[in-house]
Amino acid sequence: MSPLPEGPQETSAKRPRLSTPPGRLIVLSGPSGVGKDTVLQELFRIAPWLHYSISYTTRPPRPGEVDGVAYSFVDDAGFEALREGHALLEYAEVHGHWYGTGEARVRESLDRGEDIVLKIDVQGAAWIRPRVPGAIFIFLLPPSPEELHRRLTERATESADSLELRWENARTELADQGWYDYRVVNDDVRRAAREILEIIERGRPRADQP
Repeated sequence: MSPLPEGPQETSAKRPRLSTPPGRLIVLSGPSGVGKDTVLQELFRIAPWLHYSISYTTRPPRPGEVDGVAYSFVDDAGFEALREGHALLEYAEVHGHWYGTGEARVRESLDRGEDIVLKIDVQGAAWIRPRVPGAIFIFLLPPSPEELHRRLTERATESADSLELRWENARTELADQGWYDYRVVNDDVRRAAREILEIIERGRPRADQP
């Protein structure tokens, strides 16, 4: 098992820790091409009470992506302003672009008692783990490395260089799966979404419990 990737170079003493009660934070990671967006779409269909935290990114929108739905798209200067203003719960450079989670968005959802889902990479997850006690960490796996490579290739949304970078990063991310609380194989979207929901619901107090 490889060491956990380092988060942003900022000591935790400078930032207050978030707490999940009354809401809970669910962190979903997985290599590019594993089908995180498709599984989450199904998860939110069967569990509409869950909430999704929209991340900031400097990546250009792909065809069909809407600002404020898939991501909040910002330029490099805008992202730097968020980072310098300590507005991000976590951030990392992935595939040559910056991604980050707005801390206020997460804090407000948790304070309202909402269960909120973050889709972030392993670097961001490593940064969040010590700052959010009680968070649930789930890693989405492909049925096999060969299947993952096929999905990345057939997606046809990347240049040859970008595809190669994503494949190399995917192999690194797969090596970090052991640091997650749960691992779910995306061999069938509906089954994977149901398994994630079961994980989220596991241990939740019944309505008749104090």
